[in-house]
Amino acid sequence: MTDAAPGKLRSVVLGLGSYLPKRIVSNFDLEKVLETTDEWIVQRTGIRQRHVAAEDEPTSQLGLYAARAALADAGLTAADLDLVIVATSTPDYTFPSVATQVQAALGMTHGAAFDLQAVCSGFVYALATADKFLLSGSHKRALVIGAETFSRLVDWTDRTTCVLFGDGAGAVVLEAQHGEGTARDRGVLTSHLRSDGRHRDKLYVDGGPSTTRTVGHLRMAGREVFRHAVGMVADVVTEAFRATGTTAADLDWFVPHQANRRIIDASAEKLGIAPGKVVITVDLHGNTSAASIPLALAVARDDGRIKQGDLVMIEAMGGGFTWASALIRW
Repeated sequence: MTDAAPGKLRSVVLGLGSYLPKRIVSNFDLEKVLETTDEWIVQRTGIRQRHVAAEDEPTSQLGLYAARAALADAGLTAADLDLVIVATSTPDYTFPSVATQVQAALGMTHGAAFDLQAVCSGFVYALATADKFLLSGSHKRALVIGAETFSRLVDWTDRTTCVLFGDGAGAVVLEAQHGEGTARDRGVLTSHLRSDGRHRDKLYVDGGPSTTRTVGHLRMAGREVFRHAVGMVADVVTEAFRATGTTAADLDWFVPHQANRRIIDASAEKLGIAPGKVVITVDLHGNTSAASIPLALAVARDDGRIKQGDLVMIEAMGGGFTWASALIRW
């Protein structure tokens, strides 16, 4: 932040990785089993296809693939980490956590590992949480993963929800490094997290171990979610600009949660962000909840758009409601 003292620690992105399951379900595939059309889905959501995990691919497996890719990208091994946080709403089990399973699969027997659940805002929440650990000096390097198998939660007979979601995982490796304490520093410059539990009935899963003793299915009041989403996104993004003394004009890239093309477009317009700065991948994988932002970051980094030194805004809004933003100097 702009008022930080020189020598401030920053959580710098060292590596980035992603994974999408091999099976692709297109809108045309859904036309065969639902009363819907490719035109209807694209017009209302921007989604053209989604990836669906194989039966032997639980969330932890997707997260592990993304984690390995992120570590390789950073030139590090699990021995270099001391913290693993997985953002997910679709864990393999009620417990143990997905994070401890990824930790074990990586051969890591030290440090701490835990899951964080904030639905579609999960990755931003997890990034902000890891940032706090690193800035405190208690930990040096963190692996932050967003991983989901939402195909296990949706009701595949409900055309209003099942067309929206897909499976996938993305991960970043963060390292605490000293910056000058200005918005020119590399790393996470600021993060802003919000929630309002009064909106539970607008986006939720109708099951759980303490209520129905079942997994349940995702339920959503789509118009209500859309109505709240744009304002909530603008709230946390504006706060990030205010905290760092930056503006929409300073952004190189806006990487929103990939839920719905119309929400993305309306949010960017409200914030005054030029369309050419908006990274959109929702057409490729649908709404992958906590995995969507790192998946979009990976696409934009790998195709050469996001480069070191770029100013990148990420944001998300999800069930709860939760909403969050983070401003990162890449």
